[in-house]
Parts: sequence; C-alpha cells; structure tokens
Amino acid sequence: MRRELFLRIVEALQNHSEYFQLRVDATGKKGLSPLQKCTAAIRQLAYGALADHYDEYLRVAEKTFIEYLFNFCRCVIDVFGARYLRRLNATDIQRLLQMHEQRHGFPGSRNDINVLNESPLFNNILQGNATEVNFTINDIQYTKGYYLTDEIYPQLATFVKSFPCPQDPKREKFKERQEATRNDVEQAFRVLQSRWAIVRGPCRFWYKSNLKDIMLTCIILDNMIVEDEGDAVRNWSDEDSNDPLTQINQGSTEEFREYIRKNCELRDNQVHHQLRVDLVEHIWTHYDCDE
Repeated sequence: MRRELFLRIVEALQNHSEYFQLRVDATGKKGLSPLQKCTAAIRQLAYGALADHYDEYLRVAEKTFIEYLFNFCRCVIDVFGARYLRRLNATDIQRLLQMHEQRHGFPGSRNDINVLNESPLFNNILQGNATEVNFTINDIQYTKGYYLTDEIYPQLATFVKSFPCPQDPKREKFKERQEATRNDVEQAFRVLQSRWAIVRGPCRFWYKSNLKDIMLTCIILDNMIVEDEGDAVRNWSDEDSNDPLTQINQGSTEEFREYIRKNCELRDNQVHHQLRVDLVEHIWTHYDCDE
C-alpha cells in the first residue's frame, strides 16, 4: 500500500484505541510507537511469518507480536468494517452487471469478493433485505441475481451451473463462458493471497474468532488498497457507514408467509433450468458472432 494510506490507517487506529497510542510504563520507559505496532501487525499479515521470526529483529516478544496482530485486526474491523464490508447497493449491482455484460455476457451474475462477508448466503433474500437485481434474457424478466457454480450445488433459482459434458455447440459455448467468469472469483482470491501471505499459509492454532478477524482484516485492507489505486468496483460514500445490519426479529404472520414465499421461489428448480436455458441462448445469440 502507499505510504499515505498506511499513515491514514495508523492515525485512525491511534484515535480509536489507546492500545495504539504511545504509552509509558511505570519506570518512565516509552513503549513502541503506533507506527511500530501497526508495522508489526501488517508484516505478519503481508508475509505470513511466525511471530517469533521477528523477535530478534524488532526486539519484540512473540506473545506481544501476536497481541499486536489481534488488536490491529479488531480495530481495523471496528473502524473500517462498516465502510469496506457493507452489502452492495443498487448502484454497485448495476456497475457489476455492466462489467460482466461487457466482459462475459452474463447479465445478473454476481462474482464479488464482498460475498465473503455475507453468510449465511441467502438470509438477506429470505428476509427481504437483499438489493433488487433486475435483468432481462430472451424477453423474460428476472428479479434475483445469481451465483455461477459447479455441479455439486443444488438446483436453486439463484444458482447457474455449467454442463459437465456438453454435446452441442451452444452448450459448449456456455460452458466456456460460465467457467471463464467463475475464474474471476478465483483470481480475486489469488490477489488477496498474493498481498496477504497469512491467508495462503497453513492455518494457525488460534481461535476461530481470531482467524475470522484476520480474514476480514485482509479483505478490508485489500479493498482500501483497490480504492486508493482507483480501481474500486464501487464508489464509497458517507452514507455507506450507516447501512444497517440485518435485523432478526419474531415478525408477524404475514412476514412469515412472505418468508415462506421467498424460500419457495429460491428453491424453484424450474426457474433454475429456465434461467440456464435462457443464458445459453443469450450467449449464443449475442456473442458467438463476435468470435
């Protein structure tokens, strides 16, 4: 990351937590500066080396080094999580639709790293909190985005699977396009791994909550770098920080019926097959002639 971005993170964490402020012990000896603490944490994320690898180099004990990492991750999530981990809005969805249409001819497909922050996967759809996605294929209107998957996934209305052994040119073309678009997700994760070696290394024997914090921190920092470099898929605004999290409540009988209706729509395998048929025709009609 650029120096300016790094200093912005250091300043934000210093203002957020006393832990990242310069402190003095009972003997009057100064501790490590905010720059040193943040550098120690980011080096662990970026290079993936064990904490005791730096003890002689930085004169910091292994336990203290790990403490820097965990506190850094928690503070980064607290300060920047609402902005860089929030759900996509209507503007983001539209930009993604245009990008995928231009590159692969898959209107409605969603392949973005922010999906990692939305689990369980379909809660937002079932609770009516998902951003609406509208697109038309073969004069048929669809109102839900979909994920490109392989054959191991169920036949849901929001999954579009490839063909394992296509026997005709149309399906072969679809399989080629579908797998090429799916590869975008894998490439995005490879970029994350190349920047933050701790993600591609062996899993440490830490608590699940610590591993989750590390993963989310790497995603946040990666999004910050992409934005800083001017290549962000979405545009951030101050309103993004106020985006409410999904609220789970008891609800009324009518709300429960709506939940059941959405669940039935989600599991409609007829829509699953129809969408794939329409996409096969769409790809063949609009993109075969270009090649």
